[in-house]
Amino acid sequence: MSIRARFDMELGNISDNLVLMCRHTESVIEKCVAALIGRNLVLAQEVLEEDKIIDKLERKIEKDCLRLLVMQQPAASDFREVSSTIKMITDLERIGDQASDIVEITMRFDNDEYTQHLGNIPQMAGIVIQMVRDGIQAYINRDLKLARSIDTTDDKVDDLFDVITTDLIALVKKNPDNAEQAFLLIMVTKYLERIGDHAVNVGDWVEYLITGKTPKKKKK
Repeated sequence: MSIRARFDMELGNISDNLVLMCRHTESVIEKCVAALIGRNLVLAQEVLEEDKIIDKLERKIEKDCLRLLVMQQPAASDFREVSSTIKMITDLERIGDQASDIVEITMRFDNDEYTQHLGNIPQMAGIVIQMVRDGIQAYINRDLKLARSIDTTDDKVDDLFDVITTDLIALVKKNPDNAEQAFLLIMVTKYLERIGDHAVNVGDWVEYLITGKTPKKKKK
């Protein structure tokens, strides 16, 4: 087998593992939200276990990417593929960590009923889940338009974050007994907002992979 053929085979293996990591990342964010809304501690535990798989995949993919870079001098498109992969797996791993953070908060509620309805949190979570899905699909299909759309969708997440935190702070002012749960829910909302940011990053790296150009960030 020629060096180039071996390079292409290894690059294909890396891509396959990245898609697998994407699927696990999509799974943990969906499960962590379902665990929060349904108070499902079985799902919460599954998230913690699946996050370990994501961590292992990150380490393997990073190691394989670095080994690939020393096999031969990569062409520009090859270098973009490998470097964008290294960047993407960092964001995917962080999404897994933040999904775990959300289920750990869910476990802290124990059997206590929520002192208030979750309000706009499920809506925010639904948007964030779709952003992660879009980032994954943009990578798989090399869909530049979809990759670029994620940043615009993130504006909705930021707006909901402001609404939710304002509502929760008002709840505490009305009844200080709600302070502990309100604080925990604000933390959940913050983790969802961060997941949205990482989904935007994934879209940015897909754009770099396709175009070779780093996206220009909007002022917020």
